Amino acid sequence: MNNRFSTTLPGVFSAGLILLLVISAITALISQASELNPFLIWQDPYLRHVTVFSFTQAFLSTVLSLIPAIPIAYALSRRQFVGRNLLLRLFAMTLVLPVLVAVFGLLAIYGKSGLLAELFGLIDQPLPFSIYGLNGILLAHVFLNLPLATRLLLQSLEGIPAEQHKLAAHLGLTGWNKFRFIAWPRLRQQMPHVIGLVFMLCFTSFAVIMSLGGGPKATTIELAIYQALRYDFDLAAGAILAIWQMLICCSLVLFTQRFTKPLSTLSGSIEQSPQNYTDSKYEKIWDGFWISCVLLLVIPPLLAVVGAGLNSQLFQQLSQPALWQAVTNSLKIAMLACFFATSAGIAILLASRHWRIQQQKFKADGIELLGTMILVTPSLVLSTGIFLLLRQYTDVFATAFWVVVTVNALMALPYVIKTLSQPMLHVAQQYNPLCHSLGMSGLSRLKLVEWRALRKPIAQALAIGFVLSLGDLGAIALFGSQDFQTLPLYLFQLLGSYQMDAAAVAALLLLLLSLGLFSLVEYALISRPKTQNSHRNPFKSSKAGRR
Repeated sequence: MNNRFSTTLPGVFSAGLILLLVISAITALISQASELNPFLIWQDPYLRHVTVFSFTQAFLSTVLSLIPAIPIAYALSRRQFVGRNLLLRLFAMTLVLPVLVAVFGLLAIYGKSGLLAELFGLIDQPLPFSIYGLNGILLAHVFLNLPLATRLLLQSLEGIPAEQHKLAAHLGLTGWNKFRFIAWPRLRQQMPHVIGLVFMLCFTSFAVIMSLGGGPKATTIELAIYQALRYDFDLAAGAILAIWQMLICCSLVLFTQRFTKPLSTLSGSIEQSPQNYTDSKYEKIWDGFWISCVLLLVIPPLLAVVGAGLNSQLFQQLSQPALWQAVTNSLKIAMLACFFATSAGIAILLASRHWRIQQQKFKADGIELLGTMILVTPSLVLSTGIFLLLRQYTDVFATAFWVVVTVNALMALPYVIKTLSQPMLHVAQQYNPLCHSLGMSGLSRLKLVEWRALRKPIAQALAIGFVLSLGDLGAIALFGSQDFQTLPLYLFQLLGSYQMDAAAVAALLLLLLSLGLFSLVEYALISRPKTQNSHRNPFKSSKAGRR
């Protein structure tokens, strides 16, 4: 009983603390919104426009991201080429790529002084479009979410057993018929989940809208909250908008879950590399076209960030104390946030896996839901509530550092839980009987079983939490000042003042810090095969180590 209590207590405490913080923040919002009638949202033309535009840009971004993702994922599932693994790793990194780095790269290619503008200038023609406004928002969202959607759909296609491909070849299914009967049923199961995820990411987007919005006509609910609090100091308007956004996000999640079904398990062997048992010249051209399109979308902006950062002001900017102070603040916040997020995530999952093994599914689902409820509470909404809550008792800006750490940790927590939930459950299911028979618990089990088996997913969770916190602009945009800046805020201010060379250096530094750390963790894990073996059998690895 004591062991069971000690297993679940940290998780219950962590989940309770999160729930208390969110409820307190919402209560603070409601107390400020009492003087504002919620129905005024539809009576105020500006707020009505903001709501409609939020849905419009999210819908268009989702459509433009999902439609090309289907043929791209299908092409990648059928083709093996040099650099394919690198491309897929790059797709995975878009989830943790700092948004402002992506924005800077897109400006370097599609901006008024970008590469395309220079090419049009050679023929004395102006750039036929502006990257600011809806055009830029859609472009940035497609750049960030198309690779993510492609990666998720590709995972579904890779789950099709090889026997189905062989059977399709035997039956003479090619081209459209093979896609219709083999690939599409698998994609159709995954589509609601991908659509919901991409729509939610676009609907709650903040840094993209803030950087490329281009005025009142291109403002979303999230940006309207920021403007109400930061510039107008209209607490009631900010509160009602925050609550309105939370209600919309919760409705979107429930609507998505209504149509989302778990992927069915198909019997048969899974191929480790793409196999195309029926092929033709036209299929090769079709697949090559879509792969080339995604390469042209993703690669040039990232190369532009690197090229623009290596400018004549590189060493001058690297000697700026303000830059390194921002870097120091970012690293401190990211390290603390990822540590808190990973610790809370492990505590919650220890409790949930204990209840799952005890067949108490309701408790397990409930505590994991509390840990991931931040997904429907965008960082700016949470920051708004904390701001209103703390201002009653203390100087908010004096505690800005810890507020930003807390918000970033909470925003990273759902990703930590998603990364660790299945590995931790599988370890418990596999080794619990043996540990009980050996009387192994506490630190000995942690050292010999848990750490050896979970070192890789824990490192991935830490890396994801670190990079997400490093590139976040949501909380710091509300609490930042001249005396307290992070690297994303520093970069945003340089972009806002059109100091493009200095901004290029900051963007390059942020890119190297983010992707460099993420790649370093992956490389360190991949280059250690003994670690992978220990993941399969930690007891065997322990014996070998003692010999």
